[in-house]
Amino acid sequence: MDVSDLRKNAKLKIDGHPFIVTEFQFVKPGKGQGLYKCKIKNMITGAVMDRTWRSGEKLEAADVESKKMQFIFQNGDAYTFMDTVTYDQIEVQSEVIGKDADFLLDSLEVDVLLYEGRVVGVTLPSHLVMEVTECEPGVKGDTATNVTKGAKIESGVEIQVPLFIKQGDNIKIDTRTRSYVERVNK
Repeated sequence: MDVSDLRKNAKLKIDGHPFIVTEFQFVKPGKGQGLYKCKIKNMITGAVMDRTWRSGEKLEAADVESKKMQFIFQNGDAYTFMDTVTYDQIEVQSEVIGKDADFLLDSLEVDVLLYEGRVVGVTLPSHLVMEVTECEPGVKGDTATNVTKGAKIESGVEIQVPLFIKQGDNIKIDTRTRSYVERVNK
C-alpha cells in the first residue's frame, strides 16, 4: 500500500500489529516532499500514537475483516455473537467490547472486526432505540432550558433525558456519546 492511499479509517500493519488511522493530514512544505501526518490507534491495545510518513513510502495493509453478527447472550465475561450468514458463533471477551457492552440487547446486529481470525473490535450501530424502564416524573414549573433528569433504559444503563420523557417512552440514543437524541414513537 502506498502512503498516498492513507485516509481516515484506513487499516495498516506496523511491526506485526494492526492499526487504524483516526486522524489524517497531508502537509506540503515549501520545499521537499509532502508529509502525511497521522494519528493511528492500535486495534488490539487501543494505544494511540502520532506517525509521519514522507510521500513515496510503502506501508503494509492490515488483513482486517468486518462481519455483521448478532448478539445472542452473555456468559460471565464472555459475549457470544452469531454470524448472520453462516450461523457460526464466536465468544468475545468483555475487554474487547468495553463500555459498549452497556447497550447490548438480544438480537442486536453489530459489526465485528477480525484481524487474522482474532476479534479486535465490536462496533455498535451509531443510534439505538430503547425503552425507558425507570425515571422520575418531571417537576412542574421547572422549565429552564436544557434541564435533564436521570432515566434508566432497558439495558440497565442510566442516561440523562429531558424532563418530558416518562417511563415507557422509546428514545433514540447515540451510542458513541452515550446521550439522548430524541423521543421515538413506535
